[in-house]
Parts: sequence; C-alpha cells; structure tokens
Amino acid sequence: MNTLPPEVTALALAGLLQVAQIALMSVTANRELDRGKTLGPRDPGRLGAPLMEQVSPRTGRIFRAMNNHFEGLILFTIAVAVVTLGQATSPLTAACGWIYLAARVLYVPAYVFGWVPWRSLIWMVGLFATALMIGIILTQRPLKALFRGEGGQIAAEFKNGFNDLID
Repeated sequence: MNTLPPEVTALALAGLLQVAQIALMSVTANRELDRGKTLGPRDPGRLGAPLMEQVSPRTGRIFRAMNNHFEGLILFTIAVAVVTLGQATSPLTAACGWIYLAARVLYVPAYVFGWVPWRSLIWMVGLFATALMIGIILTQRPLKALFRGEGGQIAAEFKNGFNDLID
C-alpha cells in the first residue's frame, strides 16, 4: 500500500484545521448575531453594518485568523505541490510541513487571545517553513553539486533547478 508523503498528510490536516476554524467562526458569530443576519443574504442595506463590525472583538479575531489561514494555506499548498511533483521530498521538507501545521494550530489561540508578540512570531515560523519548502526545489541541485565538490557547476545547477520548477 502506498503511503502519502508527510507533506501531503500535513496539507490534509491543515485543510481540516481550516474546516474547524470555519466552524468555530460560524458558531461564535451565530451566538452573537440575530439569525436573520447570519442566515440571510447579508445584503449591505439589510445589515446596517458589516457583520464583523457587529461582533465582539474575540469573534472578530476568530474571523481574521480564519481568513489568515486561507491565505497561508494557498502558499502551503503551492509548496507541497512543488515539492511532491518535483520529487524533492526529504526529511527537511517533511519537517517543514509539520512545522507549518504546528504553527497554524498555535496561531489560532495566539490570534484569538491576542498574544503579542507571539502571534506574529508564530505566523513567521509558518511562512518561513513554507518558503523553505519552495526554496528547496530551487537549491537542491546546486547544493548537491557543492557537496560533490563540483563548485564550478553551482550556477549551472541553480539554473537547472529553476528549469525543473518551470517544467
């Protein structure tokens, strides 16, 4: 039986985390707002003000954390696709996937409870892990050339790594 690469497993779990955040936001908003507002068409003239201006600061933070994860999840999905399709999975990319997921899990309470500066630091850890995964596909060839003692080939191998990404 084939097993999923750890990066793909982390991506699937990050998707489930997004579902949990949507549910958390929905439950908290529905507890605070009139059902006519949350179940209706949400036309601006009907609401009086945007829904997020009518909820508590904590529910607003839950909403913003959920939206932030949508943004981060797009980049993480790209990173996982690039690494797995480029057949560049490694223990390092697997660790990056798990670090991203852990950062996103920690980010929710950090945002909701206003942990300063931890929220921003946790966010940066997740972004760095994602960027590192993408960077690996570009740098794996030149690093291999360097370790093989082929220092003169580093520029050519970097170009080959970039071409691998494009192809």
